[in-house]
Amino acid sequence: MPSTPRPSRPSRRRFLLASSGLLLAGRARGLEDRPAARPALAIQGGEKAVKTAAPRNVRWGEPERERLEAMLAQDSLFYWKGPQTALLVERFRSVCPLQHVMTCSSGTAALHIAVAAAGIGPGDEVITAPVTDMGTVIGVLFQQAVPVFADLGASTYNLDPADVERKVTPKTKAIIAVHLAGNPCDMEALKALADRRGLVLIEDCAQAWGARYRGRPIGTAGHIACFSLQNSKHVTCGDGGIVASSDERFGPLLQRYGDKGFDRLGKTGLFDAFSTNYRMSEPQAAVAAAQLGRLEGIAAKRARLGDLLTEKIAGTSGIDPHRVRPDDRCTYWFYMLRVRPGAFRCDRAEIVKALAAEGAPVSAGYIPVPLYGNPVFQRHAFFAGRWPAKDLGLTAMDYTRVTCPEAQAILETGVRVSIDEAMSEDYVLSVAQAIRKVAEHYAA
Repeated sequence: MPSTPRPSRPSRRRFLLASSGLLLAGRARGLEDRPAARPALAIQGGEKAVKTAAPRNVRWGEPERERLEAMLAQDSLFYWKGPQTALLVERFRSVCPLQHVMTCSSGTAALHIAVAAAGIGPGDEVITAPVTDMGTVIGVLFQQAVPVFADLGASTYNLDPADVERKVTPKTKAIIAVHLAGNPCDMEALKALADRRGLVLIEDCAQAWGARYRGRPIGTAGHIACFSLQNSKHVTCGDGGIVASSDERFGPLLQRYGDKGFDRLGKTGLFDAFSTNYRMSEPQAAVAAAQLGRLEGIAAKRARLGDLLTEKIAGTSGIDPHRVRPDDRCTYWFYMLRVRPGAFRCDRAEIVKALAAEGAPVSAGYIPVPLYGNPVFQRHAFFAGRWPAKDLGLTAMDYTRVTCPEAQAILETGVRVSIDEAMSEDYVLSVAQAIRKVAEHYAA
């Protein structure tokens, strides 16, 4: 009977090759199941997410030169009936159609003119935001009135209408709505509150050139609008401002409150009001008029870039983007996101440091403390170390006891990102990549 052949035994070499193949295949499957390795942060020697520097923003040129040359041919550089001032007013009305317009020396001056025209006087209260430039409240204090600070929305960084209403007292005469970073406030709610309580609503549009509230130009929802032409603003003449209104109670007063109280349309030559000299000169008006011809391009570009950044970082764990209502246009004087406390294995300072190493144009927060936290407020030391309104018993305000928790949290968790019209979409996309990269690396 023939014997059954035995199965051949694999050689040692073939066994090792087969075993190695299975081992490699198993390792490959394991690698596929694992998440891809995160790229090293630039701060740790990795490649930068933002590989090019932010482009230089060229802000003036031939249009400004043309207006300045026309100005040099004039016999007078005074604002009243000056051709450059007239052109500036005309161009301003094309972007913010208000009837009464007064050009002035700064955005701070514009706000002081506004509160004076609104009849704000000693002991009156004006509710406003605690996260803003000091210029928002300087005019209030010079009128011997009392700034009252209301808290902010967590991701809009603008006045919370509900907290504004809580701060209204019988002494309240006005609200100053600050459109921080070019993001429109909730003007419908604030205007309804102002109308219901008989208050004057002043818009601080210093950072909001070209912004729109529900499709309307910013500055047209309140009673008086104030703009800044300071060097860092969307449009500029180095320093300057504009205050405007279509309300017949206030509009006719703007010129005299910016011009020593003198009514240049009157015939008596007498002063029936008192104010300082906040006039703008023709050289400033010439540059500002030329700049307004650039405004729509600047505003539209910044709005597009800021919204793009929000789109690309939305959903990033631990990051709260700058929130803008869908029917508004924010013109992003800056962009500010927030880092959620406890979401990362490091503090905000380390995140900002890592983002800067990636090449992102970022900084921590905005201002060091809310306005009321500054020494001049804590000491009530507005006029040679004193505050006459308090000394005379016109107010019991004590800024050492004021607190706006959300405003303070915004400043402690905010990360400011620079946005300007010279940047490209590709550049902003790389900034968004840097934000996601750093957030994922430090995620708790």
